[in-house]
Amino acid sequence: MNDVHANTNTQDNKLVLSKVSKSFGSNRVLNNLSLNVPAGKSMVVIGGSGTGKSVMLKCILGLLEADSGSILIDGQESAGCNIKTRGEFMKKFGMLFQGGALFDSLRIWENVAFGLIHGQGMNKKQAREIAIEKICAVGLSPDVAEFFPAELSGGMQKRVGLARAVATSPEIIFFDEPTTGLDPIMADVINDLIVDQVQDLGATALSITHDMASARKIADYIAMIFEGRIIWSGSVGDLDHSGSEHVEQFIHGRADGPITRRVA
Repeated sequence: MNDVHANTNTQDNKLVLSKVSKSFGSNRVLNNLSLNVPAGKSMVVIGGSGTGKSVMLKCILGLLEADSGSILIDGQESAGCNIKTRGEFMKKFGMLFQGGALFDSLRIWENVAFGLIHGQGMNKKQAREIAIEKICAVGLSPDVAEFFPAELSGGMQKRVGLARAVATSPEIIFFDEPTTGLDPIMADVINDLIVDQVQDLGATALSITHDMASARKIADYIAMIFEGRIIWSGSVGDLDHSGSEHVEQFIHGRADGPITRRVA
């Protein structure tokens, strides 16, 4: 199985991962993983649990340090960079966490404005105005701004997480299992909001998910990770004729195929 790139021209890519490896003891989670994410496009990485999706994301964000390989952001090496350079990279990022990761003790507008206030040093009045604008942009009413996270449903919390992810107008937005825990209707609402917000910003998006309905809805390109490597990558329109047995088994949810699962 060979690593496949959606786009081989480095200048056209916002993110370029080349032969990235990461192990935890004897467990090699990423195995010479390579992936290109075209600028201004939405890349979705699919794959089962334990295949390395989250570790890949954490290595890009700098939450984990890769053992080897290269991670270019706008053509600049980020793997092993110093704290100052990492801080500059972080200013480009927005993130929608799987569990929302809202601060329980902060009101909703303070959650949404967190990056504006603490990352950009914006005054609270201006930050609050932007926060309410983003809250409305994800389909919530302005009065939600004064609520606390515990007062909101799971779907509403996910919308707030999306509002926070886009509040700083990031160049790159990461989505970690954006529809996990949501019913099908709310999941589709979140997918539509993701598409709208990414397009409005002209941002590059990188998502990880095992939800194929979500992947098809939000992706321009899809890549599949298996055993710590990208085994297929192409446009979303090519997904159904990938020529990969692994991809076919995964997208159709078949028990039989090259991907095996142990039953405890």
